[in-house]
Amino acid sequence: MNALLVIAGAALGAPSRYLLDRSVQLRHDSRFPWGTLVVNAFGCLVLGGLTGAGLSAPWMLLAGTGFCGAFTTYSTFSYETFRLAEQGAYRHAILNAVVGVATGLAAAVLGYSIAHALHG
Repeated sequence: MNALLVIAGAALGAPSRYLLDRSVQLRHDSRFPWGTLVVNAFGCLVLGGLTGAGLSAPWMLLAGTGFCGAFTTYSTFSYETFRLAEQGAYRHAILNAVVGVATGLAAAVLGYSIAHALHG
């Protein structure tokens, strides 16, 4: 049953990531991977909120592990950072790495804090 919850969440998370990433990136004429940054920040906000809300294990499997796990993308973040460095866009690569990690952490803390305050 646990695997089915993760699969169901991932079935929603992966296409949602793709659609949001493309929507954001199409609005920017830049090397910087804005789509991935927005997707990962939003996913961290949601996962922080889910954690702060103290959801039961089945809900965390569905929404946290399944949806957020498929929605966010560390591999794409890493690849895009590497690609920027490989192309000589070192400032963009460093900016992506620093801003991506800092934004994700801040979003997770914010989501947790808001949900914990509302449900705690």
